[in-house]
Amino acid sequence: MARMGDVLAGNHAVWEFDSDSVLIRFTRGIRTRRLFSALGQRRIPYEALSGLTLTSGKRDSVVLRAVPRPGADPLMEAAEGQLKEVCDPYRLVLPGDGAARAASLTEAVRPLLGPDEEAPAFLVEVPEPPLVLKAYDARVSFDGSAVALRWSRTGASSAKWKSGDQEYPVSALSGVEWCSPEGPGGHLRLKLRDAAPDAAPLLPDHDPAAVVFALGYGAVHESLPFAATVLAAVRGRTPVAAVPLPRSAAEPAESAGSDRMRHLGELHGAGLLTDAEYAALRDRFANEPDTPA
Repeated sequence: MARMGDVLAGNHAVWEFDSDSVLIRFTRGIRTRRLFSALGQRRIPYEALSGLTLTSGKRDSVVLRAVPRPGADPLMEAAEGQLKEVCDPYRLVLPGDGAARAASLTEAVRPLLGPDEEAPAFLVEVPEPPLVLKAYDARVSFDGSAVALRWSRTGASSAKWKSGDQEYPVSALSGVEWCSPEGPGGHLRLKLRDAAPDAAPLLPDHDPAAVVFALGYGAVHESLPFAATVLAAVRGRTPVAAVPLPRSAAEPAESAGSDRMRHLGELHGAGLLTDAEYAALRDRFANEPDTPA
């Protein structure tokens, strides 16, 4: 088993292995990728990983790569495979003489990894709001509860100007679509819960729920963490055990059940419970007798 404090130092990061996670500290310098500088450091629980590989690299080096589980890291979920290999935060290039130590740590940690299946929830933290992103046609901000789009006078299309500035509560969103600014058609689109499933999406420069990237606007190190933070908020769900059941000591016992059902309805209406979660809790509470406080 890895001992707390075991360290591997690579060309752009230092990985510190603890008993239940690995802390990745990205180095700073003129050669450091801007995405790594923006991330600073990330703590990755072992249960968020499904594998570790160690392969030969160029110029007498070895490459250690951790494989994140699907659904475990909002940053990688938002990226959807668009990151270049040199920008992969789960990839560490080590000098060749560190191969034996890397192999030893890899074998020690492997039994602690999660299964190769969808994670039940996001397990890796992302930047906390408030966040601001400057796109070509808008200034985008996220305060944790809503995403606001303020159109640029020079970059926004006439269609967006006609629609006016937009604000989308997290409860109105079902996800995000990030298209890297390093490729054609770079943009960030907010997916709306009430959108018709078979409707063809508008072009990003005409969609009032999308912003367009361009040279100098929406760079990967700015737009991807932003997209990941919004995605984490959208997919966040109140755990069943954490659903509060408010009731003051002064209320009669008969009101507890109605209070619980009303609060449950509020959570569902706000998008914090899925239809299935709401139905399961509703049926459970309906069958439970009220107990005195």
